[in-house]
Amino acid sequence: MTLSGKTAVVTGGGSGVGAVIAVELARAGARVIICGRRTAPLYETAALHDNISAEVCDICDETTISELMRKTAPDIVIANAGASQSAPLIKTELSDFQRMVDINLTGSFLTFREGLRAMHGKPWGRVIAIASTAGLKGYTYVAPYAAAKHGVIGLVKSAALEFARKGITVNAICPSFLDTEMTERSIDNIVEKTGMSPDEARASLTGTNPMRRLVPPEDVAKAVMWLCGEGSDMVTGQAISVSGGEI
Repeated sequence: MTLSGKTAVVTGGGSGVGAVIAVELARAGARVIICGRRTAPLYETAALHDNISAEVCDICDETTISELMRKTAPDIVIANAGASQSAPLIKTELSDFQRMVDINLTGSFLTFREGLRAMHGKPWGRVIAIASTAGLKGYTYVAPYAAAKHGVIGLVKSAALEFARKGITVNAICPSFLDTEMTERSIDNIVEKTGMSPDEARASLTGTNPMRRLVPPEDVAKAVMWLCGEGSDMVTGQAISVSGGEI
């Protein structure tokens, strides 16, 4: 497939699955702009391919995300930026809940809204949220994160209906625990709070997966490429699970 002539914006593109997605899009010929708050990872990822450039941008800042979308006029928007935090529900502070909603849901809303505004009049477009299986089911100790990701799925389904006759599809990809830095931080957190060994902590995460594996970020990137390629025009409003059969 080729995405030559297309422009893509990938939020949270400096590391993890966002970086893998950015490289895949660039290899297919797209001009890719990655954005995030941390400068060093952005420029490290941008150095991986000539088609990738970096912009410092906070997805929760309405002004900066709007300026980024107007400036780049993307054909493809990947709402990937997010964060997770774990604690029992009864020990979760309101500020912690609000942070999860701000980053994972409000940030996706602003990315969607400004990306779709910038696509106005284009005959073709793709908007894809990298959500989570936590948007399709519950998990213990991450209620605010799961609530926010469920909200992202609702956002996807509603936006897909609004743009169904405009050549723009809107979908979500829902991986379970990914083999990325974010999961490594979760493992470190489990070790610190429970006294488990790193191997035991990793097993507690992979235990929910029928394949007993963390999801390779490359599998998520390939799902993105399918949604951007030929034969996916009728796929919209979907939450596609990439989870080894968990969902």
